[in-house]
Amino acid sequence: MSAELTLGAEEELHLIDPSSRALSARAPQLLAKLSPLSYSAELQRTTVETNTEVVESLSGLRDEIMRLRRGLIDVADDAGLSAAAVGTAPRSAFADFELTTTGRYGRMQEQYRLLVDEQLICGTQVHVGVSDRELAVQIAQRVSGELPLLLALSASSPYWNGQDTGYASIRSLIWQRWPSAGATGPLASAGEYEQLLSDLIDTGVIADPKMAYFEVRPSSHAPTLELRVCDACPIVDDAVLIAGLFRAAVRAAEQDIAAGIPDVTVPAPIHRAAMWQAARGGLSARLLESGPHPRPVPAAQAIREMVDRLRPQLEELGDYDDVAYLTETVLARGNSADRQRAAFAERGELDDVVDLVVRETHGPAGGFASDAPVLRTYRTRAGDEAVGPGARPRAAYRGIVDFYQSLDTHELVARERARERWVTSNDMTFGVNGAHRPFAVDLFPRMLSRYEWGELSAGLTQRARAIEAFLRDVYSERRVIADGIVPADYVLGSPGWRDEATQLPPNTVRAPVMGFDIVRNEFGGWRVLEDNVRDPSGAAYALGIRRLMDAVMPDLPRPPGLLDPETAPAALRDTIVAGLGPDAVAALLTSGPDSSAYFEHRTLAEAAGMPLVEAGDLVVRDGAVWQRGGDSRAAGSRIDALYLRIDGQLVDLVSPAVADDGTPTPIGAQVMAAAAAGSVFLANAPGNGVADDKSLYCYVPELINYYLGEHPLLESVPTYRTSDEGERRIVLERVGELVTKPVDGHGGMGVLIGPDADASQVAERRLEIAEAPTRWVAQEVVALSSLPSFAETALEPRPVELRVFVYTTGTGVDDVRLADLALTRVASEGTLVVDSSRGGGAKDTWVVGPEAST
Repeated sequence: MSAELTLGAEEELHLIDPSSRALSARAPQLLAKLSPLSYSAELQRTTVETNTEVVESLSGLRDEIMRLRRGLIDVADDAGLSAAAVGTAPRSAFADFELTTTGRYGRMQEQYRLLVDEQLICGTQVHVGVSDRELAVQIAQRVSGELPLLLALSASSPYWNGQDTGYASIRSLIWQRWPSAGATGPLASAGEYEQLLSDLIDTGVIADPKMAYFEVRPSSHAPTLELRVCDACPIVDDAVLIAGLFRAAVRAAEQDIAAGIPDVTVPAPIHRAAMWQAARGGLSARLLESGPHPRPVPAAQAIREMVDRLRPQLEELGDYDDVAYLTETVLARGNSADRQRAAFAERGELDDVVDLVVRETHGPAGGFASDAPVLRTYRTRAGDEAVGPGARPRAAYRGIVDFYQSLDTHELVARERARERWVTSNDMTFGVNGAHRPFAVDLFPRMLSRYEWGELSAGLTQRARAIEAFLRDVYSERRVIADGIVPADYVLGSPGWRDEATQLPPNTVRAPVMGFDIVRNEFGGWRVLEDNVRDPSGAAYALGIRRLMDAVMPDLPRPPGLLDPETAPAALRDTIVAGLGPDAVAALLTSGPDSSAYFEHRTLAEAAGMPLVEAGDLVVRDGAVWQRGGDSRAAGSRIDALYLRIDGQLVDLVSPAVADDGTPTPIGAQVMAAAAAGSVFLANAPGNGVADDKSLYCYVPELINYYLGEHPLLESVPTYRTSDEGERRIVLERVGELVTKPVDGHGGMGVLIGPDADASQVAERRLEIAEAPTRWVAQEVVALSSLPSFAETALEPRPVELRVFVYTTGTGVDDVRLADLALTRVASEGTLVVDSSRGGGAKDTWVVGPEAST
């Protein structure tokens, strides 16, 4: 007997209170006004299930779903409620659960306890007509390879219990906790399936056949094969697409059975891995390709390959054109999880996410058309901050894209030439291998919303407070070592440790200027990549880039509430002289014009009103530090604070001005002695390198807990300490998959990105780690987010990193603040390295401040 291949669907919808955006447990009241033939209760009182009529075509299914949604929405609207067909309601919380009062559901709650209470989830079940149970069981075994792809298309549950779970479909993981969920395992006949059900019921773990929550099963109440893996879909056509693909997969399996083609299934652990992969990344990462030995491929490729694979069946059923169109549509706009995260990123408000899924559920079958222009030549990628699925600019970047699209090639080239002239005339350079090169600036800016900046501010000020507390502690009492939080070797044996730093007053601020390198992954999550506590560079480049953009791109529309980076130099000076009195004099000590970041030194000193001095400009007299007056040897003004931006160690600094005995003056040692006596403040102090040693980076979460009693607000990139034997073995096996870097490295020097390295480089690094394991750490590769950058006159995605600066005057909550600027660093083509010394560039960073909320 052949399969009938009819279609039907059961759709679960959350009830939402539009004023609070929370779940509403009023399903019984609504169901009293709806037909029991089409609407029914679910386990939770916050959900209504719809059941379509049996139809023959995708268009018929679309009409049925829309009919039933309209019926529910009308009744809900009369009751002051909304409906949302979505895997999880973004504002759902455990306390929202209320059990539907039936004996069956009451028994389930008594038996399964928390497992029932957490079921605030909604799915879409697709039914395909297969009345022959024998055939249905055989087909169910053969379609398993397509299930992860269908789950990825449907994924609509990134938020649960009020937070981003990191998954595109957390609903599927919650659902799989049922003891009868997942795959059935190999079954040879309908008889074996029935015996499996009987055995499960006899165990007492499930009470009836309806509780067999398998991924695909012969329906317990209809002559159909039922797909159960998918999240509920806010846009009807996404559900229609899944139904079309599932029906084609059923038909393909039926044909293989008729032809006697053996079933080739992947092992159960591989199938579980594929399902997990789909739940984790949805369409934004990689999915496992179909076949006996699946490998991860880009999600769009896997989906298109499935459509191609099923094309004969889709054409036979008359569905190919519809499915092909709907496939490209969902790949262009993303699944619901993608759209929800994009909505949240605008303001950081879950209410916006709730409003989105409600609007889509109540809207047309095909969703709402976007009026954003398509960047047709732009290579879209998961994690692009400015351009979303379908090469359409995200809302925050719409004005920027519109502006650049209004410029013809001639005008754009003219702007780029003006940029180059500005860089040259302002001597904005960066030193590499002793030579100064023009600093590369891209004209497409980065936008950080008020919410994003607030999120970074909370996490980085917390991190800065803990690091400052650590520095004070290790150069005085060393409680953190005595209490076993950090091994002594990681501190006293660190390349950044300086014995002379113990001479400084115990309560001195060690690191008034900190820089943090931040990355975000393809799911939008921020991660701290590195801490820079010695002499973090980049603030003046951020300032210079804004000045460049104001000169070259004055007509590029700015968002309201844009923070002014010109406030940063004054804040820097105020930080350095904090507590030293209103007339305190601060100076910036540089190694001179040959320093790689001399542009930074010169620019910051000028903008902050600090003298720019070199070793020869200083003299120590009567235990105090003075600036020499002009070309004479007479002392000029006294210096109360020195901002150290020298290339070597302070104690090694020698003045070209000779002493009375004709020898060079050890000005560094003299300044250090003055600082130890408290007559001059050093920012940033010698010895701070112990805190940005890459091996200590792993301990910063513990430092936050130890010194502040708090949980870290920003996550770190997973990092391996090769000094640990167990972790070293892991690293040596995976050098080609990891980023390895020296513990005392800076500027990207010594960094090896395993996936980009050749076999000889990997072998050499493996040998270096084995010979000196304490000198290295390894980190997992982060799939960096990207932004459009200009390659001549065309835009292309480039990985980006963010450096943020924190000014510190103590360890209290009110003693730290972010500077009103940030430096976005951009990787050169074909690499993930963003450092200027390795060919990277930078772009203007537009930070929207709190005033934008009004």
